Amino acid sequence: MFTGIITDIGTVTKVEARGDTRLTIACGYDMTGVDMGASIACAGVCLTVVDKGADWFAVDVSAETLSKTAGARWQQGARLNLERALKVGDELGGHIVTGHVDAVGRIESIAAVGDSHTFRIAAPKNVAAFIAPKGSVALDGVSLTVNTVEDTAEGVVLSFNLIPHSAAHTTFGGAGAGDAVNIEIDVLARYIGRMRDVAS
Repeated sequence: MFTGIITDIGTVTKVEARGDTRLTIACGYDMTGVDMGASIACAGVCLTVVDKGADWFAVDVSAETLSKTAGARWQQGARLNLERALKVGDELGGHIVTGHVDAVGRIESIAAVGDSHTFRIAAPKNVAAFIAPKGSVALDGVSLTVNTVEDTAEGVVLSFNLIPHSAAHTTFGGAGAGDAVNIEIDVLARYIGRMRDVAS
């Protein structure tokens, strides 16, 4: 379980094709305090530490995960938003994030508004019903508040504001139009949707 508050930006330094795809990720964490088998959210995807060194860790990314997430995140040189798993008693600064990606969206545009930037993200139909104005969404693992929602023939376009602090401490500071992003809908919306489907 995570909160969507990014605590480091890692860089993929090695990609190995095995039964699964193994990534080595350089990071700023003190890895002596991270156990083997621990969960770290990488660009919003909950992954398991399978090897580690003083300033790096390795994870195995399954074919299922590769097929359901933004492919550019799993290439050598890619920068990843990182968050270690929530501990009991930790501050819940964002919202409850599971690390299970629901869809891949795409940045339509980025516009400066004062010192901040407004991002417009196109998302597919399968998540459209679960995204609401002033609700929460996790994009590449970052907890964000949805500003506006516009329904389209292909799905939905949502917008959010990125303040300078978030730009400096997440990969969104270097993002551009056309970039793919991992989307995780709010967990409450997911369960309400399931209850609706069963009841209908």
